[in-house]
Amino acid sequence: MKTKVSIGILGIQGDVEENKTVAEEALNHINTKGEVRVVRHAEEIEKIDGLIIPGGESTVMTTLAAVQGGILHVITRRIDGGMPVLGTCAGMIMLAKRAYDRIVGETKQQLLSKIDIVVERNAFGRQRDSFEAKIDMPILGKNNNAFKGVFIRAPVVIEAGPAVEIIAQFNDKIVGVRQGNLIGTSFHPELSGDDRIHKQFIKTVLDLRKRRETAEVTS
Repeated sequence: MKTKVSIGILGIQGDVEENKTVAEEALNHINTKGEVRVVRHAEEIEKIDGLIIPGGESTVMTTLAAVQGGILHVITRRIDGGMPVLGTCAGMIMLAKRAYDRIVGETKQQLLSKIDIVVERNAFGRQRDSFEAKIDMPILGKNNNAFKGVFIRAPVVIEAGPAVEIIAQFNDKIVGVRQGNLIGTSFHPELSGDDRIHKQFIKTVLDLRKRRETAEVTS
């Protein structure tokens, strides 16, 4: 039976090191043995238990991922096999079914299409319109304080399918979703100084691992 969990940070572009740091802190805080590694190649993604797709520039990320040795294909297959994924800001866009931009309309970027949502990019404005706001997230526990959402050129969810759970809203806009083992946020939890969302994600990874290891023992 495995004793360590392996969390991968997609290292193509964006807040890679910030996510790595927070995920390592989250592992420590829940007293879990594990490693957090930056993954840039398909063979590396084959070996992890869960993946974090960081905030950044979604068009650049999807373009680079599409040309780097079948990364999108491997991520898609691993998701289909149950691998948990946390996508923040641009990462949520990559997980979405469709993406729009208020200026150019529907984007042509290649998406993973694994969360049944349609997102509007840059919904709160451009870089100069960045802001922070307190977000209530019941999935973090009833007694927890609101989460500090850091919004930088953030998208919002404008359509959500019936299988999608809305886990966060701001000013009546959907800014956090969950579908199965996939979590997406409009904001950047890696920049908040709060590791609770990363802990929640790692617990999803651990729960899946535990179920699979139990099934292997009883089969």
